[in-house]
Amino acid sequence: MNAPIPLVSPATKDVAIVVPVYNQIAYTLQCIEGLLSSEARQAELIVVDNGSTDGTAEYLRQLAGVRTIRNTQNRGVACAWNQGVNACTTAWVVILNNDTVLPIGWLLGLLNAAAEYDYDVISPSLREGQLDYPVESYAERFVTAMGEVFRPGVADGACFAVRRRVFDRIGGFDERFRYAQFEDVDFFLRAGQACFQLGITGRSFIHHYSSVTQRALQDSGLAGDYEVVNRAYFRQKWDLRQPKRFWLRWKRKGMEWYWARRERYRYGYTLKEST
Repeated sequence: MNAPIPLVSPATKDVAIVVPVYNQIAYTLQCIEGLLSSEARQAELIVVDNGSTDGTAEYLRQLAGVRTIRNTQNRGVACAWNQGVNACTTAWVVILNNDTVLPIGWLLGLLNAAAEYDYDVISPSLREGQLDYPVESYAERFVTAMGEVFRPGVADGACFAVRRRVFDRIGGFDERFRYAQFEDVDFFLRAGQACFQLGITGRSFIHHYSSVTQRALQDSGLAGDYEVVNRAYFRQKWDLRQPKRFWLRWKRKGMEWYWARRERYRYGYTLKEST
């Protein structure tokens, strides 16, 4: 028998969850089923289909309680995110990859942490790679151990919740980034620059297979070397010349090493794990 879905907070009804998809129907099905069988079913669910050709559109048409936006061609992740954000008026918008598995309690944990720490952009903890472990029981143990742990000033593009006031001030995602890559980092930098609070919390845990959309784009043969183009645009936009890039990369890797070592030593887990 499935575990009962916990009582939902009224806050979950003022949340929209935006999921962009491009082919990879098996992952989309698993993600949507996870949304509809957790407390997230109380939220407004918006799926943006970026020109899928594998039966995804037909599957989405059968779903009740899920709003679908259909693009005839792949317009890129940034555009899909903007379409979802502009299609809702909720206080919170959760941007979610379709290659995720969502244990019960993930959304409430995210919202509760945001309320307590006054985050404006907040991500859950992640375990990335193959799903070769019992995710529900692992998530329960993880959140029990890591519920008070957080990483300030950072977020993760696989899943992040954004207060509406952030979009109102800094605008949406930069659609000059082609297909995918760097549009999330660019948004986080702009949010931090505008003095909004970002963080990753241990009160929410999800599994992320990772790079599923990137593989779908490569398999399609349509995208070309979009990552190189996006990296060049990102560096130009933020004036990241080589010394500055080296310093920022060293700083980021140093902080990630410190956080992971400290978390593992004190709690037995880290906020970003791999299988």
